[in-house]
Amino acid sequence: MRMVKTGLTLGSSAYEAIRFDIIEGRIEPGSKLQFDGLKERYQIGISPIREALSRLQSEGWVDREEQRGYRVAQVSKEELLELVKTRVLIEGIAVNETLAKRDTKAEEDLVIAFHRMSKLHRLDSSGNRNPEWEKLHRQFHLSLVAGCNMKWVKQFCEQLFDVAERYRLLFAVANPERRELEEHRNMLDAYIAGDADKLRGLLQSHYQTTVDYVLQHVSYLHA
Repeated sequence: MRMVKTGLTLGSSAYEAIRFDIIEGRIEPGSKLQFDGLKERYQIGISPIREALSRLQSEGWVDREEQRGYRVAQVSKEELLELVKTRVLIEGIAVNETLAKRDTKAEEDLVIAFHRMSKLHRLDSSGNRNPEWEKLHRQFHLSLVAGCNMKWVKQFCEQLFDVAERYRLLFAVANPERRELEEHRNMLDAYIAGDADKLRGLLQSHYQTTVDYVLQHVSYLHA
């Protein structure tokens, strides 16, 4: 059970907690979201849960069925393929803006994110996911576009990352570690060299490799 965060409104806390569990796969695609079950799971009242589900529906994380309540949005091959194309397009814009600006602070943050991530493995010694690696992986990818001065583009990059994570985490444990460190190091090198074309190509290859793994391992994706 993931407890709601303090310091936020109850609705926002419930939204973050449910969204996190959807991304993590702790609530599976297509699962029915019963109010009583959510109350018990998150230790929060009905009104904040209603607010959270309404917001999650507007963002595409859950679907509302007439007279039947809410379900976690399904995953599909079609959405996954569209998602990776959209990420390449949007992050390509962000990368161009970032490298044109050459923000020293953003570059330093990227180097630090990579250094910290390089000290860890995606899977722990027991073959389970490493939450700290996941956190640093997200930080690295968002640092790649942090120097972009276009607020909405950066925000969209973050949203796309989270949707893509939902797919990646469906098979994260089943997937043995690939040459992830090398892939991320190559991205860092292209960034430091200011080579936007190379960085875009590396991102596309990186995302496509993940897509190929997902389609290979997640047999229940709906076409």
